[in-house]
Amino acid sequence: MQVIYNIQSDTFNSNTGVGLGNFDGLHIGHMALINTLISECKLNGLSSVVYTFERHTHFMLGKKSFSSIITTNKQKSKILSSTGLDYLCYQYFDEEYSKMSPDDFIEKILINKLKIKLAVVGFNYRFGHMGKGDAEYLKKCGEKFGFRVIVIPPVRIKNEIVSSTLIREYIKKGKMDRVFHLLGRHFSLCGTVVSGKKLGRTLGFPTANITADPEMCVPARGVYITKTKVKGVWVNGITNVGVAPTIRNENLISIETHFLERDFDEELYGQPIEVCFVSKLRGEKKFENVEALKKQVKEDIVKARKFWDIFN
Repeated sequence: MQVIYNIQSDTFNSNTGVGLGNFDGLHIGHMALINTLISECKLNGLSSVVYTFERHTHFMLGKKSFSSIITTNKQKSKILSSTGLDYLCYQYFDEEYSKMSPDDFIEKILINKLKIKLAVVGFNYRFGHMGKGDAEYLKKCGEKFGFRVIVIPPVRIKNEIVSSTLIREYIKKGKMDRVFHLLGRHFSLCGTVVSGKKLGRTLGFPTANITADPEMCVPARGVYITKTKVKGVWVNGITNVGVAPTIRNENLISIETHFLERDFDEELYGQPIEVCFVSKLRGEKKFENVEALKKQVKEDIVKARKFWDIFN
């Protein structure tokens, strides 16, 4: 798969099939769309392209109801690289681009730059200035300009329509089991291990601490069963998301992971890790003293070990 930023009129020399959308999360609904795109392109001799944006359009438009993303561009690229997709195109979205009319988008982007012969979109897809274009209008334009349009219907899990908004809500509530079913994989946060105050080590539970991308959605405060990719190896652990109220007087959210299968290695400082949130053990709590906190952490570790013993 080739990753392209800001396509030009000569980027593509052959006809393409294009998946359109923000694709935040790449949840099971998005993957249904992308798998359809890839399959149809192979059948019809087209290059398969996902056309999306460097930053979520709601960030750029300053929508107050939008505050975080589910996947970074790096995560998107990694996930899509294993699908058989030919091209992933990131478009820079600014004020000038946002004012492009639906007709201009179709002519200048889809036809002139993407050489489109197939468009695959979700049932709620909108495009152009103020979202004036929708899937039905795209279909009409496809008939006029000679490209086919496939609209993917909503995907439902337990009577809920899968959407990035719904997944975001569940992440913020710490309902990671539900997130897994809607996302199709465990939600994860990536970051570089930073040197903390070594409070975990003092308590006897050394941790690897990361600071998540400020635009990323962060799970509700509490302790989670997690699996962390460390130097290419997946390690079982528990992760605390919160401010550690028993031993800190700060309001900064920290993400601290204690590994169950190995001691914390000082060499991890500066190393990238990926923390996958599997299940929430408990909410954040302020304990009466450090000894009470240590007792609870030991209980958390026992529960996490029992959880992972199922797979051994």
